[in-house]
This record gives sequence, C-alpha cells and structure tokens, in this order.
Amino acid sequence: MLEKVLIANRGEIALRILRACKELGIKTVAAYSTADRDLKHVLLADEAVCIGPAAATKSYLNAPAIIAAAEITGANAIHPGYGFLSENANFAEQVERSGFIFIGPRPETIRLMGDKVSAIQTMKQAGMPCVPGSEGALSDDPLANSAMAKAIGYPVLIKAAGGGGGRGMRVVHDARELLPAIATTRAEASSAFGNSSVYLEKYLATPRHVEIQVLADGQGQALYLAERDCSMQRRHQKVIEEAPAPGISQVLRQEIGERCIQACLDIGYRGAGTFEFLYDQGCFYFIEMNTRIQVEHPVTEMITGIDLVKEQLQIAAGLPLTLQQPQVRLQGHALECRINAEHPQSFLPSPGKITRFHAPGGLGVRWDSHLYAGYSVPAHYDSLIGKLITHGATREIAIARMRNALSELIIEGIQSNIPLHQAILGDPQFQQGGTDIHYLESQLGRYY
Repeated sequence: MLEKVLIANRGEIALRILRACKELGIKTVAAYSTADRDLKHVLLADEAVCIGPAAATKSYLNAPAIIAAAEITGANAIHPGYGFLSENANFAEQVERSGFIFIGPRPETIRLMGDKVSAIQTMKQAGMPCVPGSEGALSDDPLANSAMAKAIGYPVLIKAAGGGGGRGMRVVHDARELLPAIATTRAEASSAFGNSSVYLEKYLATPRHVEIQVLADGQGQALYLAERDCSMQRRHQKVIEEAPAPGISQVLRQEIGERCIQACLDIGYRGAGTFEFLYDQGCFYFIEMNTRIQVEHPVTEMITGIDLVKEQLQIAAGLPLTLQQPQVRLQGHALECRINAEHPQSFLPSPGKITRFHAPGGLGVRWDSHLYAGYSVPAHYDSLIGKLITHGATREIAIARMRNALSELIIEGIQSNIPLHQAILGDPQFQQGGTDIHYLESQLGRYY
C-alpha cells in the first residue's frame, strides 16, 4: 500500500481523499494555499505544507511547488483530486519523472483522451458510438468546412479540441453563421486552452447527459459501475446528478458498459474514469472521457457500495481489481445536489464567513463538505461548498429524503443555491425523470 499521499487539491474532495487514506492507514500531506490554511483537511492531515498564495496559478496549478512539497515531506504519491491539475498530462509526467506515483491514469492516456479529436477517433476505433461529425480537426478550407456542415445537417456544434466543463462550444444554426463561428471558437480555444483546433459535430436538440463510471487496474481488468444522469445543467455545468439514470434498461446498461470496458482495455486505462455520452432516442453517443474522479462520484458509491477513492489508491499501489463484473450489484437510487456559495437567482458568487451551520442527517443522507461554523469561503476558487447526497430503495424515496435534507441544511452568513435545489425537487417534470440537458435553463424563470 502507499505510505504517504500528498493531496494536491482543496475543499470537499481533499477531505474526501484524506478520509479514504485514513481508512487504509496511509499518512497524508495537505498542500494548501495561504487562503486555505483553515480548511478542514489541512487541520486533520498528518502534515501540511503551504505551496503558495491564494491565486490558483501560484498554488494549486503550480506543479513545481506541489512536487517540492512531496519531496520535503517524504510523500511517495500525489492525488490530484478533480479540477486544477488532475487532467494535466504534463503534470502527471512531471510527477512520475520525479519518482512519485501519480494517482490517476498514465500521462499518455490523459493526453490521448484530453484532446477531444483524438479521443473521438480512438473511441470510434474501439467501436464506441459517437455523434456524427468531422473525423478530426477542421481544416482551414472554408469550402470543405461548409460542405461538411451541410452534409451533417444544421444545427451543428463547433467544439474546441482542448475544451471542457462546457467551455469552447458554439451552436451554429445555418450556413451564414458557420465560418465566423469557427474563427471565433478557434480564437477563444487558443486563448483558453492553448490549442486552436476545433471540430464539428451534429447538434442534438434534446439529449440527456448520461455517463458511465469505470474502474480499470491497468493489468487487463476493468469494471463498469452503472450510469449517472447529469442532465440537470445550467450553462453546461451540472447542478443535480443521479444514479442509475431513469429509463435505462439493464440490457442497454450492459451493452454500453461492456463497450466502455473494451475501450479501457484497448487504451490500457488505469484508475477511475468516466465515459460521458449524449443519450437521445434510446441511443448513446460518446462525447468525451474524464480521466479522474468526478464531482458526482458519491451517487455511484451509494448504489454500488464501492468506495471509488479507495479503489483509486489501491490501483495506484499496483494492486489488481478484486471485484468481477457479476459482483457489481445495484441497490436503490441516489441523488446529489451541488451546494454552491452563490445567489440562487443571479448565480453571482457569495464568498464570506459562515456564521451558522447545521448539516442534515438521517437514514440515507450523506453530506460531503469542508464547511463548519466560522469558516470563511474564499473568493478565489470554484463556488462549490458541499454535496448533499441521498439514497433510497426507490427514486421517489431518494427524492423525498433529499427534500427533507435540504430543509434541514442551514448555511448562514453567505448566500447559497439551496432554494434552487428545492425548486427543482418540487418540479413535476423532474420528479417524473428523464428531462433533457436544456430543461433546467428553460425553467429558471418559472422557479421564483
């Protein structure tokens, strides 16, 4: 087993990693910025090292500082969590070249799947269904690009090869918009991702966002752990996730799951990962792979009983998977509400000091968060401050428990999006299940 892990992240995921390490008897090092010296995992870790000032570029995105912190504390592995450097192939490479274990996929795998064009090409070769589109990056030939868009059929989507998190995308409804949209997206992609390559795909009007969680040990074994529905989104950012996805049959789950396993074996995948799909009219279309632990991993843990972070740690230690696919059993239904420090209507960030806090409880309720009364939410990072997860024998029970838990959750001193979640949970269409990725934004004006 790993001896000492440096946690190169912050907030709830850092605390989540620390807990998993403690269960396995692994010592921990918290790498933190000056703005995060009072974070819960910093206070609980065996050691803590300040890696820079509040700005993420000078701390959590500062690879040399993180590696130096591992060196001076004698850590032998680095867990990147999600966000920041978790999907940075160059960082993973630096970690391994410096003699440390990177808790995640191999650098070449991250690089392969991090570029949307190469990821789609690789998945097509593996037999994965993909959204109709260009076979690769668009050329500089305007006539060829126009002909391709016409053949695919409008509307189409221009996407940055290096994009992610909903950034680097532009919908084009007719031929007149195409060439200016390509030029604009290329410029934005070059500025935001350092990669000006863009590609084209068919724009699906009312798809759902359904993703498959996988685990692979890099030794010839892989598992799929059912699917999650992440269709409740605002500006391509997930708000509520659930597992399993409403309306997905066991036959379809097995079919797409087995394709994901084969893809993992084909690329020699190692660690936890997620295949993301658009699901439309009974068909799955691959869009990207996230080569890290996901924010929404707890809903999968709740329905499978498998600790994904502990699995990450054990795989990184070189241990083979101990489960076989028939041993993965789904039990009940789980929901996750992302609780953000933001105004529930304007969505503007709301940093500040937590003056009063109370976490919900009861059967089937889980609260993953670093919050406590007296803690000050900084203005420098993502607004996620907690994840409220409920589990029940049925989706209806999980929803009822979530509504109760949201009413019990008290966060004062700042604003939060708890009222938004309460409105969504009370929406008859959400209660029915199966809403598409555009539904939430279409309803925001009616919730308040």
